[in-house]
Amino acid sequence: MSEEKNINKISARRYFEEIWNEGRFAVLSDLLAPGYVDHMSVWPAGPEGVRQEMSMYRKAIPNLHFSVEDQIAEDDKVVTRVTVTGTQQGDLPGIPVAGKQFTSSGIVIFRFEDGKAVEAWMEFDFLGLYRQLGAIPS
Repeated sequence: MSEEKNINKISARRYFEEIWNEGRFAVLSDLLAPGYVDHMSVWPAGPEGVRQEMSMYRKAIPNLHFSVEDQIAEDDKVVTRVTVTGTQQGDLPGIPVAGKQFTSSGIVIFRFEDGKAVEAWMEFDFLGLYRQLGAIPS
């Protein structure tokens, strides 16, 4: 594997482990380009938008945890399959506090330039998540 692909895989893993799991917001500018775009997010572009999104989720789900299950690197992209777990203890948009635990899965594709993620596409099992939280009937 090329050194660049390996660095990109490490950066993608750090995104979940250091930013989401540990809440280390200072790492955002190390891993994400200033104009970073998450094509699934409604938050503003760039590291600040990710910080806002993370803050909301980490406040509502203090024990939020992402486990990296698989990674594949090809050209300038890294595909990461994750499992996310947590217990909702605060309001989420459209979902009042349920106090319920959940487990969900997702796939994230990052595109890198010069060692930083410039864009991402994310797909998560939100239907399963909403059912587990009681937001929709199962």
